[in-house]
Amino acid sequence: MFSRFRADLSQMASRLVRNLFVATFVLPSLSAVAVVSPNDFTGSDVERINQAIEAAAKTGERVVVPRINQSAEGDRPVWLLDSAILVQSNTYLELENCHIKLSDQARDNIIRSANCGMGITDIQPMTNVSIVGIGRVLLEGADNPRATGDSAKTLGKRTYGTDAGVEGESQTGDWRNIGILMAFVEQFRIENLFLKDAHAWTISLERCAYGVIRDIEFSAGEGKEVNGKFETFLNQDGLDLRQGCHNIDISNISGHTGDDLIALTNILNEKKSAGSPDSTMVSAPNNRGGGMDDIRNIVIRNVRGYTAGGHHIIRLLNASGLKIHDVILDGLIDTSTGKNAKAAVKIGDSNPVWGGVTPLGDTYHIMISNIVSRARHTILIGGSLSESSISDVIKYGAAGEPITYESGKEYVRNVMITDVKLMTWEK
Repeated sequence: MFSRFRADLSQMASRLVRNLFVATFVLPSLSAVAVVSPNDFTGSDVERINQAIEAAAKTGERVVVPRINQSAEGDRPVWLLDSAILVQSNTYLELENCHIKLSDQARDNIIRSANCGMGITDIQPMTNVSIVGIGRVLLEGADNPRATGDSAKTLGKRTYGTDAGVEGESQTGDWRNIGILMAFVEQFRIENLFLKDAHAWTISLERCAYGVIRDIEFSAGEGKEVNGKFETFLNQDGLDLRQGCHNIDISNISGHTGDDLIALTNILNEKKSAGSPDSTMVSAPNNRGGGMDDIRNIVIRNVRGYTAGGHHIIRLLNASGLKIHDVILDGLIDTSTGKNAKAAVKIGDSNPVWGGVTPLGDTYHIMISNIVSRARHTILIGGSLSESSISDVIKYGAAGEPITYESGKEYVRNVMITDVKLMTWEK
């Protein structure tokens, strides 16, 4: 049986690589076309960048944000945003050695796909979006944010925000706290960015496909010093893939985040609608049926990082009939030196808040290999897992077995486990 199962896994891996090869190389190269600069326009920093994007989308030219912001007030080495940069179909946004930062007046994303936003209930698909950093590019949250955390966190109680208690302003976090947010975008790439002090999730994609995310570094510590006092910023994930994301190649992810470094989360909330100010998803967190909202065909390679808040480095979470399948995770080095993560890789969750343990067959074809971690649980199976493999795992610096069956072995079926070790060394 296992020889046949091994062959099935090999075929699955080949299919994933083939699909992602197509996703990687259909994206056009625009390096030789003309350039549009926000320095050619007037207005606020974000108005000038968005004017450049609008102009370039009509002609196919690149938008280049340079290091020096030639503003009406004089040359500055920072681009300060009061609202989100809005990318459109056929946008090639090149960030050259620049520093882009949210202002203290902003309650918005750093970058968002222009098809979604407040009050937009019908999100039309977009295609061909590239956000590419050249040299060292810093995207940074505000010094004194108006809001942090997700939609379950109340400002001023569990997470920080100057809008706490302000009449007329939402008193919880929402999708506006996400750094880079895109929904229903196909043929995309996000490359070579350093993202610091996110207000919640740093990058979140909803129902996006055929894309490449690579060479991304995160820096977040579950809060920071504001006006001389450390303030808590909850839900500082690094990269999140949500409902319906598929055929995406993720590689070379590094740094540290307050919460999970990478999360594939597929959770229903039928009470929320698209464009709502009380949701952490900008699209509707529903199930369109027919497998359209499964997270699938994802490759994650070469992750080097940790969770400063002691959460999970990589998390796979699905519930309520939404599935996660055909995922390759190859190469994770836990770089933490302080607090141990709860898990290097967590699959599912037995907590009823997240929908409880998924039925066997809802999380399948997950191939995990080459994991080195000092987390309390290296591989933590909190839900179900079937027709999958776990190999070449080393746990060190923490007690317990490398694989923890939190939900029980009855929720694990046809999972090949090889070369999984607890290592102890004498110094």
